[in-house]
Amino acid sequence: MSNSTSQKAVPSTVSKLKVFSNKERNKSVDLTNGLVRLMYYESILQDTIKSEVVFADTGNSVDEKSVLEGLPLVGTEDVELEFKDNNNTTLKINLNVNKVTLVNEESISSMIRLNLVSEEFLRNEGGSSRLNVRFDGKISDHIKRILTDFLKTEKKLDIEETNNNYNFIGNNRKPYYVMNWLSKASIPTIAGEKGKTGGFFFFETSEGFKFKSIDGLFKQKQKKSLIHNLTTDLPAGYDTKVLDYQGDNLIRSQEKLNVGTYGTRLVVFDPFNCFYEVIEQTANDSKDGTELAAKELPKLNDKFESDNKFTRTTYKLIDTGVLPSGTTKQQIDKSSEQNYELQQVLNQTIRRYNQLFTGMQTVTIPGDFGLHAGDLIFLDTPGLRAKKEDQLNKEYGGLYIIADLCHYISPEETYTKLNLVRDSFGRKGNHTTNIPL
Repeated sequence: MSNSTSQKAVPSTVSKLKVFSNKERNKSVDLTNGLVRLMYYESILQDTIKSEVVFADTGNSVDEKSVLEGLPLVGTEDVELEFKDNNNTTLKINLNVNKVTLVNEESISSMIRLNLVSEEFLRNEGGSSRLNVRFDGKISDHIKRILTDFLKTEKKLDIEETNNNYNFIGNNRKPYYVMNWLSKASIPTIAGEKGKTGGFFFFETSEGFKFKSIDGLFKQKQKKSLIHNLTTDLPAGYDTKVLDYQGDNLIRSQEKLNVGTYGTRLVVFDPFNCFYEVIEQTANDSKDGTELAAKELPKLNDKFESDNKFTRTTYKLIDTGVLPSGTTKQQIDKSSEQNYELQQVLNQTIRRYNQLFTGMQTVTIPGDFGLHAGDLIFLDTPGLRAKKEDQLNKEYGGLYIIADLCHYISPEETYTKLNLVRDSFGRKGNHTTNIPL
């Protein structure tokens, strides 16, 4: 890995910020000269990329009128964005205006704030994009179909294959709602044996749409290595020095127990044949089938354990014979099969989602547009030890997923702020490799 990232939050280059009129497609205005602030967001918890632009609007921007009057600026306008960091990484993004806000107005200029979203986000609200057909087969195939056939996206798709099928009828629901719903019902193929893990995220970055499992995110190659130390030097092998660091241990004991982070019970009943089953499972029972970011899950106090290892119970009916696929004869043959494999995915997904946000670190670095939500990075922070030659924090250092990302751009400076999350503790690997040491 190269030490290419600049260690100063110097301004980046905004080469294009063009807004097109809805009324006259050949009419546009470039707002780069009036730019006051640009903030760009990605998150594994958001369906769309977002941006907020603040600019100074004068009375001579479009046909000797302000931007508000000259275009006019009312919402849904196409916006072309292009900006480059000091490593020559360029982001080119097409968005649409979701909201126009007049921040303040003076006699010679006004401050305007634009909230920008992807076109698929706005199309999601339209009647023509509603899911009004039946879906049969693998969940990952459903995601591709929804994005291409209903949201009409032409963006790059990075869809991780699922290990399970699920048949359903759209019932006129919105695409984003259904894709997030399907995320919770998905099992990754990398898990091998079903019943050990589950849970996907559907999200968008500047690279396109992604549908990724939690375990798949932790299994990818680390993108960058960051270090927060008490000197001005960037040690060999690291990409970037952290400018600001905030650590947060998110193990709020009562909440984690309430949501069943480490132990769950599932009670199922099949009205088709009166089958009844109780399944108790802990995080340790399924650890061989999950991909942890660090060495181990947190160890809770033994005195709070009891004969019941579970802290959350879920009750469900088995959907035997619901929406079997195939011809009439094939459907009859499958009439005794489950559609949703809830014993293999429901509580496993509940635990994995809640485990992911066990440890959280927030860091600010010089602007780096090569990073994206969902990327795996390595973070080292100082540790207090008797041996001065080893001052790295071996408990909180290690691999993290970028959950949220914000690029802040102004004429004076550029920063990238990252919210980093992971499911476990104990530094595994080092800043140059994922391989455990």
